[in-house]
Amino acid sequence: MNLKQSLLAIAMSSAFVAHVQAADAAKQAVVDSLANNLLVKYEVVTNDGAGAGIDCQALGSEWASCGVAKLHLTNQGASVDSKEWELYIHSIRRIQRVDNEQFTITHLTGDLYRLTPTDKFQGFAKDATVEVPLVVEYWVLFESDIMPNWYISAEGAEPKVIASMSDINDATRYEKPMPADGWKRTKDDNNILMNSETRFAANQTSALLPAAKIANQIVPTPLKQEIKAGAPVDLSSIKLDALDLPSDRAEALKAELTRLGVTLSDTGYPVSIKLGSKVKQAEGYDMTIGQQGTVIRGHDVAGAFWGAQSLLSLLGVDNKQVSPMRVEDAPRFEYRGMQTDVARHFRSAETMKKLVDQMAAMKLNVLHLGLTNDEGWRIEIPGLPELTEVGSKRCHDLSETQCLLPQLGSGPTSDNMGTGFYSKADYIELVRYAKARGVTVIPEINMPAHARAAVVSMEARYKRLLAEGKEDEALKFRLTDPQDTSNVTSVQFYDKMSFINPCQPGAANFVAKVMEEVAQMHQAAGQPLTAWHYGGDEAKNIMLGGGYQDPAVTKKEELVGWRGNTDWSKQDKPFGKSPVCQKMIADGKIKDVAELPVYFAKEVSELVKGHGFDTLQAWEDGLKYAKDASVFATANTRVNFWETLYWGGFNEAMKWAHNGYEVVLSNPDYLYFDFPNEVHPAERGYYWATRFNDTRKVFAFAPENLPQNAETSVDRDGNAFVAKGDQEPVKFKGISGQQWSETIRTDAQYEYMVYPRIFSLAERAWHKGSFELPYVKGREFSGETKHVNKAALNQEWNRFANVLGQRVLPKLDQAGVEYRLSVPGARVVGGVLEANVDLPGLPIQYSLDGKRWSAYDAAAKPQVSGKVYLRTVSFDGKRVSRVTEVNG
Repeated sequence: MNLKQSLLAIAMSSAFVAHVQAADAAKQAVVDSLANNLLVKYEVVTNDGAGAGIDCQALGSEWASCGVAKLHLTNQGASVDSKEWELYIHSIRRIQRVDNEQFTITHLTGDLYRLTPTDKFQGFAKDATVEVPLVVEYWVLFESDIMPNWYISAEGAEPKVIASMSDINDATRYEKPMPADGWKRTKDDNNILMNSETRFAANQTSALLPAAKIANQIVPTPLKQEIKAGAPVDLSSIKLDALDLPSDRAEALKAELTRLGVTLSDTGYPVSIKLGSKVKQAEGYDMTIGQQGTVIRGHDVAGAFWGAQSLLSLLGVDNKQVSPMRVEDAPRFEYRGMQTDVARHFRSAETMKKLVDQMAAMKLNVLHLGLTNDEGWRIEIPGLPELTEVGSKRCHDLSETQCLLPQLGSGPTSDNMGTGFYSKADYIELVRYAKARGVTVIPEINMPAHARAAVVSMEARYKRLLAEGKEDEALKFRLTDPQDTSNVTSVQFYDKMSFINPCQPGAANFVAKVMEEVAQMHQAAGQPLTAWHYGGDEAKNIMLGGGYQDPAVTKKEELVGWRGNTDWSKQDKPFGKSPVCQKMIADGKIKDVAELPVYFAKEVSELVKGHGFDTLQAWEDGLKYAKDASVFATANTRVNFWETLYWGGFNEAMKWAHNGYEVVLSNPDYLYFDFPNEVHPAERGYYWATRFNDTRKVFAFAPENLPQNAETSVDRDGNAFVAKGDQEPVKFKGISGQQWSETIRTDAQYEYMVYPRIFSLAERAWHKGSFELPYVKGREFSGETKHVNKAALNQEWNRFANVLGQRVLPKLDQAGVEYRLSVPGARVVGGVLEANVDLPGLPIQYSLDGKRWSAYDAAAKPQVSGKVYLRTVSFDGKRVSRVTEVNG
């Protein structure tokens, strides 16, 4: 090339670059304009798609259930005629059709969709609204069903969140009000919508008790407690002797006492914590509070520590007076757990430490930490940097080499709670903190399903090392079979990349590596691992589930109108077309790919045993194809049982125990704290198992007599159900609360969902209520039976609710915990306002204009007229509840 040609090439190159830059600048201008000016409103038209003339069955909707929604897109800026843009939508409901020929929609992965303009797109005129009707699977009942942070992108442009959808706390900014019956799942839904009046009626089981009536109530309730005569003792200043406790436990107690405002002094009231209780049960203790001092004796270190927590539970924010008493106590269950999913949305170490503090205060002893899932990997693993460099971040990278694609309303950038991880030092510190407070951390590394973050991260590692010419090293931890052509849809709408392929040699290598590194962290924290949670749940293709039928293979007489029609010839079981898995079948290692989750669990159990851990733990459906617990290598095999009771879970849980498993009851219809607190569209959470789990419902749960719950609660549709145990009595290992984080983005939202329900969990985990009947095989319970002493249940609940409302919640304010402030109930009778709350003692305020607020005093009920607004307020005055209204 001569000089003239070179100069011409440079000029042409520069012109091309300038042209591209100009084109990209034009695209960016469109993206910016739409992001800044496009007002999005999501309207639920109806949840009854069939009633609206939609053939949900022909669309292939699961259980033939679909609804109609409508997007209202209003351009508040300059007109936009360009077709070079894309709208990325987060939708937890499968979008099955777009009924506007100007647009087409594509499902990318999980809840992420892309809406693009077609050739028929007419533009967004200034101040004009374009309506985009949608057909969505299932229903949209709660505001939190609609994910925030939809965003605009274009090739070569920086994606931007639509400003009108950027508020992650207030969904009403991008949702139109629900239709009048929009909260109903079906026409036959018999749940009760909570408003001021219905809430007032529900709160009638709670009534304010004098402070003196609850002053001596330890939470959770002890086995035996005898109040002695004599003047109360003052614990505002104490001399603590805790030499029988390990130093970290003693320091944790001192920190808690200091936070409660107790002065530690050599001249204070003597409190002695020793070993040698006459209560001969693990974690048991006895306590004597007298004028000359308090002596706590534990059967073991745990018991001594729990005895100290009982003493602390009697202290209030302002009142440190305690009556003389004698207590003998021991736990009901050995395993008293709280599961937290930090994968869907990350939780800060500070929030987890606050959780540990409250667990310790309530004698919960297991933090089951869900560190991985499809949407995120949250723990640093030395030697596998991609797990956190890629798998802990979500951003708009279609290649997924820098991060995972956005999910669950996280938006296109990584500056949100969809991104984050615990460094090795963070995790060691958290485990060490928990150990000092009597809480065992059990890590869950979910597999083979719900593993997309791991699979994508290891693919990024594979590509990096392959490019460096290190093929053997690249293959060592590869988790997917590149030749696998299986068409699979996971429960949350991911493809085959959601599954670790157990047939890949890299899978076992990966587990061994992760297990070794996590074990070393626990060792460094002084809490050696004894249990490993394998996950194991939902390793299936949802499209082959019971909600669908294939008319081509189902007998004509067996076809029903309440299943979605789909073509099963186009669907595969996970790993169904993986050559390496087919080779395993040919070699006789398995008969069918459906066996792989259990096959892999057995393989993992060998690794667990090899590391010296006693227990393999899993969600029960991950092990359901195993003959019994004896097939696993570990000394113990433990399952979190998560089937609903009204679908037969009351007998199934007992069957698992009879098959040799340690059963931890984790029933979603009572123990899932990601479900709404009440039936109201403004509450947050999923609701596939129940429409609500409030603090009282959790309190009334009878874990040792599961059929009994049919008399005290209803099913998902608000209907009574029948339960009769057909199994011999069994002993469960324990119970656990669960908090999944799909809709829970911030730490404040997390605390709103967990507290105060966790205290009811602790009460049932530690103490058996007098209303709980012994299990009797063959005894039937239903909404019609009257076996349960409801008066005793109401009395115990009222006492417990008053302790929460008058003593525990103020301490949460003091600890910086942003618990849920109950929405009050109210009615107007003869012009007089009557208001109540489920946790008596929580301050209620009312307003006649929604602006000026007054304290509500039940002893001097105000005269009102017209609309009245009500709310509760935290004891520190910093927060208020959702506002409710009643007409005078």
